[in-house]
Amino acid sequence: MENEKKLVIIVDDNPVNLRIGKNVLSEKFNIATSPSAAKLFSLLENNHPAVILLDIDMPDMNGFDAIKVLKSKPETKDIPVIFLTGMSDSMDEENARALGAVDYITKPFDPAALIASIENHS
Repeated sequence: MENEKKLVIIVDDNPVNLRIGKNVLSEKFNIATSPSAAKLFSLLENNHPAVILLDIDMPDMNGFDAIKVLKSKPETKDIPVIFLTGMSDSMDEENARALGAVDYITKPFDPAALIASIENHS
């Protein structure tokens, strides 16, 4: 078993959601947080996460547009993306999966299910 924790990046414009995600996941993973897709792309210049947790509803660039950018670049196209969102519409989930998301988890989330999904896809 690896001693080093895997890096997970959480992207959400809500600081409370970032804090909750970090609190829930930091025992098992190294966590970096980003309040926007633009900041995510800056983080990715020097970091290669095992998984990206991506919100959909964000200002400037939403999660759907962000995953399109991620999947279009050779250096980020293979990073698993799990949508972690308050949007529970089945069309949103279908769209997320069609764009390349490996999972779709709605908020409020079950911490054990989120950890299992990260471990399964990283």
